[in-house]
Amino acid sequence: MPKHITMPVAVHLLLKKGNEVLLLRRFNTGYEDGNFSVVAGHVDGGETVQAAMIREAAEEAGVQIDAEDIHIVLVMHRRIAQENAERIDYFLCCEKWQGEPVNREPHKCDLLEWHDMSNLPQNTIAYVRSGIESYLKNKQFISFGF
Repeated sequence: MPKHITMPVAVHLLLKKGNEVLLLRRFNTGYEDGNFSVVAGHVDGGETVQAAMIREAAEEAGVQIDAEDIHIVLVMHRRIAQENAERIDYFLCCEKWQGEPVNREPHKCDLLEWHDMSNLPQNTIAYVRSGIESYLKNKQFISFGF
């Protein structure tokens, strides 16, 4: 009988201003440093996907989001070959928030910038790029890395 697996769950925020999305450049983390991502993090135990995203948005970018203003737009089943691991990534979209985005984690991020979603920087992390591109094509589920 096949072995059941457990997978970490992460959330990724498409904080949108028109056709632009807020990107952060990773720094000093040991993972994809120098490359762009979105505000993101892991879901803690006993926490909903939306609550995790609201928490991460406040922790990383200093913005406050109301639950009714955030929507799950894509689920990604992602394989990480070098780790022999799999993850579930939720991409959530938000176009209304309180506060001006600011880098609240300068020890992990050295830059926050708005970028056109249809013209992302070359050094955008591959699965994040795929998530944004899939969102633009109205896909709701994708597999990545298989």
